[in-house]
Amino acid sequence: MKRARLLAGALTLVVLATGAVAAATRQAPGPARFVTDERGRTLLLHGFNTASSAKSTSDAMPELTEADVEREYRDMGTNFVRFLLQWRAVEPRPGVYDTEYLDKVAERISWYAERGYHVLLDMHQDLWGPGITPTAVAGNGAPAWATHLDGLPVAQDHWTWEMYYLEPGVIRAFDHFWNTTGEHPELMEHYAGAWRAVAERFKDEPAVLGYDLMNEPWGGSVQGAAFESGPLAELYRRCVERIRAVDNDTWIFLEPQAVGVNWGLPSALPAIADPREGEPRIGLAPHLYPLPLDLGEGYEGGSREWTDRTLGWWKENTLRAADRIGGPIILGEFGLDMTKPGAEDLVERVLDLGDELGMGRAYWSRDPGPWGPYSEKGEPGPLVAVMNRAYPRAIGGVPYRIEAGERRLTVGFEANGSGPTEIYLPADEYPNGGKVTGGTGVWDAARRVLTVQTPAQGRVELVVTPA
Repeated sequence: MKRARLLAGALTLVVLATGAVAAATRQAPGPARFVTDERGRTLLLHGFNTASSAKSTSDAMPELTEADVEREYRDMGTNFVRFLLQWRAVEPRPGVYDTEYLDKVAERISWYAERGYHVLLDMHQDLWGPGITPTAVAGNGAPAWATHLDGLPVAQDHWTWEMYYLEPGVIRAFDHFWNTTGEHPELMEHYAGAWRAVAERFKDEPAVLGYDLMNEPWGGSVQGAAFESGPLAELYRRCVERIRAVDNDTWIFLEPQAVGVNWGLPSALPAIADPREGEPRIGLAPHLYPLPLDLGEGYEGGSREWTDRTLGWWKENTLRAADRIGGPIILGEFGLDMTKPGAEDLVERVLDLGDELGMGRAYWSRDPGPWGPYSEKGEPGPLVAVMNRAYPRAIGGVPYRIEAGERRLTVGFEANGSGPTEIYLPADEYPNGGKVTGGTGVWDAARRVLTVQTPAQGRVELVVTPA
């Protein structure tokens, strides 16, 4: 814990120096508006990232089968996936887009679509790209042709992978991308062009809910408010413009700077205009990794106390950022090693926070092992039971209350005539489905979904208990 407090304290001083915490003096706003489907129903998105394995495979595809997707739904009733893309695979050569890669992505999206999932396409990067770190720790994301180290070194002996971001070669590669050096202004344009190619391919795929423009942005030598309001905002403006040139409808999600914001500190990311016809569809997709857990500790003792404070900071600062941007929130990543003490309690707390804010959430990640739902042998781990919880998949109005208790789910909303409310009910708590007060329910045992018809207008409060 001492190391965590020292690092957090040092980072807080950096953020204060950049002026990024100015928003913290304001009163926290109410929840931002919600992600909606084509009918106007509020969606509560509940699922996984698919998957870390896509970072290292030669074709940038996750190690996943259609049977795996089917099992995930049967075991946990998820309805959402944050699907990792790689810029290096989309644009293997400057200005050349790999349609075979996009076809493989489309095939996997179809697996989710057939089961009623919503897909968020995430242009993923860590440590810039594979051209950065050829030995111990591999970067992922950017193509080799977009990687310019200028001969600067990247050491291979850090105690945690995030420290590689401080290596001179990594910093220089990012500085060239953000045009801090002034030597490669074409790189941002290529990245935005790659997003246009993705949007053009998937604009008519109903299962694709949105685009997550960049995973955990890192500013290189420019950090804090100067980075978020400067080069990062510029990249997002360009990407939004290119996407909207071919796709008027799909949601676009912005990630703030990862360092500090993932730990609960404020973001200075500004609002980005949406040129689409109709109401803007731009939202916020932050990550949540409380610092003690990010450094490998469990959710117990002093680490638990620090993490609980972090959750409070993160909630208030995320709501401020979403209010400023003017859109809904999707928690793009959260999670930890499920063998750590208190891990199940932590996941439960974050899921409850998602219910409270009506925000989507994607656990990191779907890969087998201690961080995922299944072991390397395919056996279900403790995460399966935690993720398999009752929740409203779609709500026929604007929610004001979602509370999941033991064998009891409460969903309160202002009805808007958008359609029925759909509620997933797990077999362990609701073996024969559910009975509902406040509406008329029809039980689909195969999907384990209770579809509830309610009045089209007015305040509605549904209470679901086992049938």
